[in-house]
Amino acid sequence: MRKLANYLWVEQNGDEFTFIMTPELQDDIGTVGYVEFITKEGDQIEENQAILNLEASKTVLELQAPLAGTITAINKATEDTPEQLNSEKADESWVYKMTNVDQAAYDKLPEA
Repeated sequence: MRKLANYLWVEQNGDEFTFIMTPELQDDIGTVGYVEFITKEGDQIEENQAILNLEASKTVLELQAPLAGTITAINKATEDTPEQLNSEKADESWVYKMTNVDQAAYDKLPEA
């Protein structure tokens, strides 16, 4: 099941949560041309904390975390090929993964 928060899909797989660019966000910002991660693996982040900066054909955007937790993976490939964030495939357009997420906070998010 996918949830929706801060224009990201949030997928839970056991205790890991994957954050993926939604088609709506992709359409709103246009083709991504630059990605800069503000956080790194192992960082403990708070809800609404900035995760990365994006530059796209329609806007410059600071993407914020919809949930608090610990970052376990960052899609570093997007720094070299940022346009993959515009992919329809979730295995390419994922942004980061987290653990230590409050299950109740996740459960409150609307379904995508």
